[in-house]
Amino acid sequence: MLRRDHDVVTFDLRGHGLASAADRYSFEAFLSDLAAVMADLEAAPVLVGYSLGADLAVHHASRHPGTVAGLVLIDGANPTPEPFISESVLPQFRAMWDDLAAQQETQRGTARQVLLTGRQILDLNLEIDTIRSGILDQYRKIDRPIHMIMSTAMAGVDHAQSFNRNWRAGVERLVREQPHITTSWLDADHQLVFTHAQEVARIIRDTRVVEG
Repeated sequence: MLRRDHDVVTFDLRGHGLASAADRYSFEAFLSDLAAVMADLEAAPVLVGYSLGADLAVHHASRHPGTVAGLVLIDGANPTPEPFISESVLPQFRAMWDDLAAQQETQRGTARQVLLTGRQILDLNLEIDTIRSGILDQYRKIDRPIHMIMSTAMAGVDHAQSFNRNWRAGVERLVREQPHITTSWLDADHQLVFTHAQEVARIIRDTRVVEG
């Protein structure tokens, strides 16, 4: 949808889509993938990231001043007060990601494939929990416009509402400290880029980050 009136550059992270597999999947490895793509761009873009991609966008912008015109962060990069994966829910998440990895087997060889195992997905999410505990420091280093598009029910309506409260509390915490950050909330879960694609595209078009 954005390609109708914007130049759009996208890419697949290692182990995703048409990108090759890798020996390791870590936040720093994914960040190096983003840096490699950004190095080939001639002008500073508005960097749009979804979920893990939002966290990567924040860290890239904080480490490489002047390389982005602004950030649009979709349901990620959230400084939640509490980690999402506590010891009490670890078995639940482990089972969920094992099931997800099994489902993804049917997409092997396609543009939608994900090559990570359930254990690798779990380890990555545990790492992201730790990284997000210090992400406020990364936001403090960014002097570009930031707009967040967040879901009201990140964990879904049928899951423990404590996850959704934690998600909202993280954004509220961020905006209290960085009041220049603007936010749009969508009545959706974490699949909002698929279920609300048209609305997400409209917000990106309308945001002052893009206009700037």
